[in-house]
Amino acid sequence: MFNSTLTKDAINHCPADGGIMITASHLPYNRNGFKFFTSDGGLNKTDIKDILERASRVYEESAHCGKQEQTGVVTHVDYMSIYASDLVQAVLKSAGNKEKPLEGLHIVVDAGNGAGGFFVDKVLKPLGAVTDGSQFLEPDGLFPNHIPNPEDKAAMEAITQAVLNNKADLGIIFDTDVDRSAAVDSSGRELNRNRLIALMSAIVLEEHPGTTVVTDSVTSDGLTAFIEKKLGGKHHRFKRGYKNVIDEAIRLNSTGEESHLAMETSGHGALKENHWLDDGAYMMVKLLNKLAGARTLNPNIGSKVLTDLVEGLEEAAVTVEIRLKIDQNHADLKGGSFRDYGESILKHLESVISKDPNLNKAPKNHEGVRVSGYGGWFLLRLSLHDPVLPLNIEVALSSFFLQLSNLRKHHSLKKIDRHVTCACRHKARMTP
Repeated sequence: MFNSTLTKDAINHCPADGGIMITASHLPYNRNGFKFFTSDGGLNKTDIKDILERASRVYEESAHCGKQEQTGVVTHVDYMSIYASDLVQAVLKSAGNKEKPLEGLHIVVDAGNGAGGFFVDKVLKPLGAVTDGSQFLEPDGLFPNHIPNPEDKAAMEAITQAVLNNKADLGIIFDTDVDRSAAVDSSGRELNRNRLIALMSAIVLEEHPGTTVVTDSVTSDGLTAFIEKKLGGKHHRFKRGYKNVIDEAIRLNSTGEESHLAMETSGHGALKENHWLDDGAYMMVKLLNKLAGARTLNPNIGSKVLTDLVEGLEEAAVTVEIRLKIDQNHADLKGGSFRDYGESILKHLESVISKDPNLNKAPKNHEGVRVSGYGGWFLLRLSLHDPVLPLNIEVALSSFFLQLSNLRKHHSLKKIDRHVTCACRHKARMTP
């Protein structure tokens, strides 16, 4: 829908002045909403509030003045074919315009019954890829198979199993409206979250050496080391929320600091070359570009060319997120707001950290309190909208209990103990 405002194609009534998409991503079928686009990008909350206020005034005026309804013309345009053709051309260009550069490569797609099914017939097949085993390509807002969400465990298990069952070279999974995506290599290794950011960083930094990669606040210390020490780039960790991440990358460019990639661990990824649109299909095309280029030199190469790019990324043995709810009726709030109470918790945590020589607060941090020590890190932050303090922890398994023991000593953090212990035990059972 965004690209329809940029494409120059008079026959198909493009560029459009605006686009509206009916979607609620992976939320239940009764939670639909609208995404609005102009050539400047997606509209934000302030823009939408303005639209609602204007619409209300128009309605009131028409009701009181007895104005007749205006009529327009509806024209049906197959814009998806135009958009998909542009994706195909991008891959062909990376392969030196070789015809069917993915010929013989087996790629399976899991669209989760969202809008991403087009990728099989309109992108992969024209490039020569084998797509047998692709699944859940037909849109169905009831999501009868699994939630279409690259962060969902069942969804990732579904695409991983599809890759292994079909002995595919690569698996691709999209969320419902295709603004997020992830991949799985031929061995069943998931390329999502920190791994996907590392992979995209490796690709982008080959094209733009030294550029800044902007991510959300919960990315790992290992990713920072990978981007800065191995790839020679700069990692700018910012707030959660894909729009926050994208807007920060745009802001950095406006100040003269070059940034070509903004990514959130949820799978939202946006590139400067693609007008800062978080387009999951375009992101997967960047992976296909790499594969296509490599196969011009070695026709037998598979997804190993991608997994080799993340070689050296230090990964945590245990990753935990606990969402600590703030009881707004609790006496500790003394009738105040949950936000003020949450901020006081964060200030108290900073005081506790300063007394422990083994804990180091991140010198640059844009959200909450991020602390490294005892073989890992944790981030405690306040939710933007809800009375919740999300706690993210990444640490080597052997160090996890040591860090927990240290937290347990402090009175204000005792509530965390039971939840974290349970989460750690559960994760430990799953960790080889």
